[in-house]
Amino acid sequence: MSDLQAQFTRAQQDVNGFARRPDNTTLLRLYALYKQATVGDAEGEPPGGLDFVRRAKYDAWDDLRGTPADDAMRQYIALVAQLKQDHA
Repeated sequence: MSDLQAQFTRAQQDVNGFARRPDNTTLLRLYALYKQATVGDAEGEPPGGLDFVRRAKYDAWDDLRGTPADDAMRQYIALVAQLKQDHA
């Protein structure tokens, strides 16, 4: 496992250990970065407009289209570090 992947795994564990849940905008960003880092670009048709949660998740992920996995991991790690600092 590379150092970047190890940091990414630690950041995922840190998110799961937060005492306070981040706001919805931040959660969407974390979701999108995680998916881009682990799966790549969003695929398939976006969910229908009335499926608000799934559509918001898809759109947030799709906004990262073309972002390399390593960049998404770095952004995820940085966001988690900022959240840890803000919630310390």
